[in-house]
Amino acid sequence: MKPKLSDLWRWDGEINRGAFFFWGVLLAAFKFNLDRFIAYKLFDQRWTIFDWSTLRMYLWQSPLEASQRPYFLTLLAVSIPFIWIGTVLTVRRLRSLGWPPLWVLLFFVPVVKLIFFAVLCVLPSREEGRVPSVNQSKFPTALLPRSAFGSALVAVIATAGLAMLAAWLGITIFRDYGWSIFVGLPFCMGFLSTLIHGFREERSVKACLLVANLTVFLVGAALVLFAFEGIICLVMAAPIAFAFATAGGLVGYTVQKTFRRQRQTANVCCSVVLLLPLAMGLEHAVPPALPLLAVKSSVVINAPPEKVWRNVVSFTELPPPKEMIFKMGVAYPIRAEIHGKGVGAIRYCNFSTGPFIEPIEVWDEPRLLKFSVSQNPQPLQEWTPYREIHPPHLDGYLESQAGQFRLVPLEGGRTLLEGTTWYYHHLWPADYWQVWSDHIIHTIHMRVLNHVKQLSEAGNP
Repeated sequence: MKPKLSDLWRWDGEINRGAFFFWGVLLAAFKFNLDRFIAYKLFDQRWTIFDWSTLRMYLWQSPLEASQRPYFLTLLAVSIPFIWIGTVLTVRRLRSLGWPPLWVLLFFVPVVKLIFFAVLCVLPSREEGRVPSVNQSKFPTALLPRSAFGSALVAVIATAGLAMLAAWLGITIFRDYGWSIFVGLPFCMGFLSTLIHGFREERSVKACLLVANLTVFLVGAALVLFAFEGIICLVMAAPIAFAFATAGGLVGYTVQKTFRRQRQTANVCCSVVLLLPLAMGLEHAVPPALPLLAVKSSVVINAPPEKVWRNVVSFTELPPPKEMIFKMGVAYPIRAEIHGKGVGAIRYCNFSTGPFIEPIEVWDEPRLLKFSVSQNPQPLQEWTPYREIHPPHLDGYLESQAGQFRLVPLEGGRTLLEGTTWYYHHLWPADYWQVWSDHIIHTIHMRVLNHVKQLSEAGNP
């Protein structure tokens, strides 16, 4: 089936891998150059394919800055026809393979969409794949057990070994904790383990999902055993890792049902194994833009702002923490002291892992204390069976940039005390990790604010 212009709008029918690849590459090139033209003519923006900051928009769907919204929203409006065409082509390609159309959602997931596109380009359509199976005695078929337990064991161990190499590459060499590690790697683990498990015989969806998730569990245990990571980080990453491994397992289950010859399994596995390190290198070279995040917490204190202010600027040692996240190793505040007074003074907020150093930028007594952060301590102490480990994510992957305390007088001599922290984190998907980081920072806020409340209300009727 040769490419036809009607491929771009027809929902009915199917499309083979050659036409799908042709249209995918052609439309990507056309869209890229159309965006360049619009950027140049309407916004006086000049860039090329080697402009890494622009490629972030295409690869990772980075969040927009307020000043860039008109520019990027214009490009988004222009993208709507291309999104439609891409969806049409993907649905028709899935139909030619006999896959459920629901898998079109992977077209919108960073990193996974690259692997997904490659798989759709490699697999033959149902008509193309109707040829006799290969000799069952040939390599590597002869090495794989036919029994369900044996093939599952080989699938889990083999995939876990490849995943450990990929994790070492991403964490130790590229030092990235991004889409490739937290989305691409679990998806590939589920996908590859399922394909290997179903290499000799088609397996049930339950068996495929069990193998996919056991692979993730084994890799997590190995990361702890070989001192790559600590338990706390793995617990936080577990929900997203198991979710994408399950998605990969479901795709693998769907793929195995369309195979007509086992050589197709090897082709797909090789494509995925090569694409994941490529995605890691691409993410290292073109990292997603960092969103500046903010967390605000507040308490009402039965004391006037003048009294509350004294306990905000510096405060005595807090009691031992009762919160579970602090008992698990997350850094928590112990006390605060200040050297000097007014703008330029240096505030030290001492945590269990070291001090935050906070130069004062606004000293509006007793209404606003605002400061930048020139030094961050480690965000946590990892749980590990060893005396100590130091994974890369402890260095600069969660960075406070600034903070403030705002005091608002209320009726009856009371005060509304608001604490705000602005921060970055170098972990993706940003929205997923923000759930964790916002909760941690809010819990830190409340530990401090409640201590200030207790100190300020001491002696009040």
